Amino acid sequence: MRKIPLYMIRTYQKTLSFDHGPLRKFFPNGYCRFHPSCSEYTYQAIEKYGIIRGGAKGAYRILRCNPWNKGGNDPVEKNEN
Repeated sequence: MRKIPLYMIRTYQKTLSFDHGPLRKFFPNGYCRFHPSCSEYTYQAIEKYGIIRGGAKGAYRILRCNPWNKGGNDPVEKNEN
């Protein structure tokens, strides 16, 4: 069951993403304030933890992406419980 959301994330990255897709030419240094980007983080989290737990981690990461957060390096392994 993980294949469907993972496929959807990769499709988003290849088409609409400012960090991975053709729109990257407008943001050569990247657009996301985190590394890896939020979509890549969610992909890795779903791959590692499954749809429910990985999706929750990805959603929490997206909620943290706001002007009041500095961002930075935040790999999936860092957030293990």
